[in-house]
Amino acid sequence: MEIAIINRSRHDLPQYATPLSAGMDLRANVSDPVTLQPMERRLIPTGLYIALPAGFEAQVRPRSGLALKHGLTVLNAPGTIDADYRGEVCVILANLSNEPFTLHDGDRIAQMVVCRHETVVWTPVESLPESERGAGGFGHSGTR
Repeated sequence: MEIAIINRSRHDLPQYATPLSAGMDLRANVSDPVTLQPMERRLIPTGLYIALPAGFEAQVRPRSGLALKHGLTVLNAPGTIDADYRGEVCVILANLSNEPFTLHDGDRIAQMVVCRHETVVWTPVESLPESERGAGGFGHSGTR
């Protein structure tokens, strides 16, 4: 699949780390280091602009290593980039740790997965078909 992209960063285009990776790394595009204090959130630019085809979205997800080692996450994970959005791809990062974390230009801050999606047309009805689960909510099936 080909996707139109403008790269106004100082970095290579997003790429897959391995041949079977689902996500491509997004890099910080900042002129000076950015320090996120504990529990702080910040919008981090990437310098990338994309035009996705209709029926697709790009999901911005946390990087597992940053989450585990430093408590850094994408606050609205997964963040959605719609096919009609033409602004800069930015990442809402949050530091959930007790220690400040400093990002530098070019640091890998998130991953982006391009996914197909369906457009829903609602059909109003008076009742729904029965199912085994029914209206059972959170934890209804036990702990194991």
